Amino acid sequence: MQNNLKYKRILLKLSGEALGGANGSGIDPLEAENLAHRVREVHELGVDVAIVIGAGNLWRGRAGIQRGMDRATADYMGMLATVMNALALMDAMERSGMVTRVQSAIEMHAVAEPYIRRRAIRHLEKGRIVIFGAGTGNPFFSTDTAAALRAMEIGADVVIKATKVDGVYDSDPKKSRTQSALTA
Repeated sequence: MQNNLKYKRILLKLSGEALGGANGSGIDPLEAENLAHRVREVHELGVDVAIVIGAGNLWRGRAGIQRGMDRATADYMGMLATVMNALALMDAMERSGMVTRVQSAIEMHAVAEPYIRRRAIRHLEKGRIVIFGAGTGNPFFSTDTAAALRAMEIGADVVIKATKVDGVYDSDPKKSRTQSALTA
């Protein structure tokens, strides 16, 4: 372990599409293995790693809502999809030798621990990777919100957002490349 690390504990926010392979949909085991390898490199530096993963590779609630689906139902379906992604990532990480725990904001004891803040912190202290699934457990909140919330709860030094949006912008990033002072 190195003592000169800038960040001792990170929360990595991953897009679900990172597991989707070339077309960004479904779960590609090779992509899960690639992500696991990258996380392992960071973890081996002595960094505590927690992860929140999205579900855009499996479910986009907007599509259902546009067809008349109840927003809360669409959001709960997305939360379940994040747990599927968390399990896929856990499997790839454990096959590469990392000890992981999946914690879910929605109780599903057969596949994940319930999210308990102190337990998550203890897992990190023991050198385990913690993957948070099911967002905040509440509809109307994104996995970005869950990432910020979990980061604060576990005392993360930084949130690293690895999604299609590569920064915090003061305008639409697809139309303008001007970053706000938050990331400059």
